[in-house]
Order: sequence, then structure tokens, then C-alpha cells
Amino acid sequence: QVQLVESGGGSVQAGGSLRLSCQVFGSDFRAHYMGWFRQTAAREREFIGYITGGGSTIYEESLKDRFTISRDNAKDMLYLEINDLKPEDTGVYRCNFVPPQDDSWGQGTQVAVSS
Repeated sequence: QVQLVESGGGSVQAGGSLRLSCQVFGSDFRAHYMGWFRQTAAREREFIGYITGGGSTIYEESLKDRFTISRDNAKDMLYLEINDLKPEDTGVYRCNFVPPQDDSWGQGTQVAVSS
């Protein structure tokens, strides 16, 4: 069974940065497009962006200038770098395959941004 485990969240001040991680278990990781999603006060589930097996990335346009997705296929790891954090970025961040698999959602990692 596939398991996705997110980490790296925390409480930060506006303007700071965070690097989130997603460890992938039980999957042919290299073969999959992988994405990041978040749950905020404004949206139950918002798409952030995704990365192909070869490292090409696509982002939601409104977030593109602050979010960077990367992967390490040798370690079955997915990453999300967030810069210039805003209070509206507060929420739970989760990773998944693209297209998402409903039974693979993990607990996510919490991000809290103060003004």
C-alpha cells in the first residue's frame, strides 16, 4: 500500500521561508508525476503545482513566483520550497500523485504564518 508522509511545516513570520518534504513509500516513484496541495481557510483543497518524473514543473499562476517544487528520485522524496510567506498561506500542506489518488492522502504538515 502506498504511504505519503509530509514534514517540515512550522510557525513563521510573514516574509519568511519553509522547505516541506514528502516521503513516498510503496510506489514506483520515478514513474509518477507528483503534486502539492493545501487546505486553507479559503479553500478545502487547492492545487499548488506538480513535477514530472524528469523534473519539469507546472504551478498555479498566482503562486508561481513564491513556490518551487523539486524531487530526488534516488531517495523517493518530493520537496516544496515556499518563499515570502503570507498569512493567507496558513494551512495544511499535502502531497499526492498527479492525478491524485484518493486513498493515498496523508496527514499533511501544518504551516502557520503570522503578520
